[in-house]
Amino acid sequence: MTGTDPIKTMDEGGMQTWQWLAVGMTIALNALDGFDVLSISFASPGIAKEWGVDQGTLGWVLSMELLGMALGSVLLGGVADKYGRRPTILGCLVAMTLGMWFAGQSESVNQLLVWRLITGLGIGGMLAAINASAAEFSNARWRSVAMSLMVIGYPIGGVTGGLVVQQLLADGSWRDIFAFGAFATAACIPLTWFLIPETPAFLDRKRPAGALEKINKTFQRFGHAAVTGFSLETEETAKRSPTDIFKPALIATTFLISFAYFAHITSFYFIIKWVPKIVVDMGFEPRAAAGVLTWANLGGALGGAAFGFIAMRVGLKRLTMITLVLASGLIVWFGQGTDDLTKLAATVAIVGFFTNSAIVGLYTLFARVFPTHVRATGTGFAIGVGRGGAALAPVLAGYLFMAGYSLQTVALFMGSGSLLAAIALSFLKVRETD
Repeated sequence: MTGTDPIKTMDEGGMQTWQWLAVGMTIALNALDGFDVLSISFASPGIAKEWGVDQGTLGWVLSMELLGMALGSVLLGGVADKYGRRPTILGCLVAMTLGMWFAGQSESVNQLLVWRLITGLGIGGMLAAINASAAEFSNARWRSVAMSLMVIGYPIGGVTGGLVVQQLLADGSWRDIFAFGAFATAACIPLTWFLIPETPAFLDRKRPAGALEKINKTFQRFGHAAVTGFSLETEETAKRSPTDIFKPALIATTFLISFAYFAHITSFYFIIKWVPKIVVDMGFEPRAAAGVLTWANLGGALGGAAFGFIAMRVGLKRLTMITLVLASGLIVWFGQGTDDLTKLAATVAIVGFFTNSAIVGLYTLFARVFPTHVRATGTGFAIGVGRGGAALAPVLAGYLFMAGYSLQTVALFMGSGSLLAAIALSFLKVRETD
């Protein structure tokens, strides 16, 4: 039996084992992203002690891979659209492996900054590519579930990484964290090569030589019928342009969703990047600080899963706004501090629950507010802008601490980002369908 349209075949076909394995690999890669980004947070107390860096300089160390991620999301997202999701993911994994390994070999702050920037470039490009891959390997029925699972991979990586780091810090140094990250990243290269083919949607759109044969080879693996041709390209679809996100019909949407993501990510990364150092400054050991950050990610994983379930019954925009407001208040609550490690871990877990839930909501809104022909472009732009907020957060918090502001004041200021995001979403028009 044969079909005539690769897109329709993917959308209407069942989800087979090899499709779930491909989606599962994107979850694993996002988990790797979670560990790689958080590795510098786990390592920051040891770096500060070994090199005697001040809080302002440490803020730049914490932010450098986030700056790389912003550049990678925007620049390498275009590479994924031009050359393919698979080669982009593989190339980014190589960059991440090198960046992680040589970060652990660094002998100065400047060397560390360079290798963290390279790591961030790889992470940003990979993130753009796996977002597209998770969606394009899924059918219409299970696509939202696949996307939610992919996003949850990030805190899962943080939880797993936190457990490993606690063992590494028991007998080793901050350099061992990066060595472990390099080996884990390198191990994903052959797995990605085997489990992630080029997506049929990309091949259908670009139509390089041999594209139909490659599509049918993937469909054979997925258990779908072979197709005899490409999807129909109409005159209207041919005229559509990625720059449509900046034209009158969509410019307000692009601005509002990008600002909301930027503002919330600023609050989110204050928690993710500064928790280990804050916990150490409270008088706890670095190993305990890694454990507290692990609880933040565990809460984030649970929150992301809960959000997807609740969103089936509550409007997506309203639920995301409520979650953002709660996240803002909980960050302020965290700023009160405590001398009880168990209470501190519980507080951070609850903060992680709501801050990551809001991220899942924003990712889902990306797919809802941008029409199909600019969905990847709009999402990539918003993510790139958001990574700017991620890079800003630790630097801004570092200078606030240097200026003598208390944790309570800094948390109040940094937590306001999530509140501003909720306000921006109140003006956003959400599409119910494509």
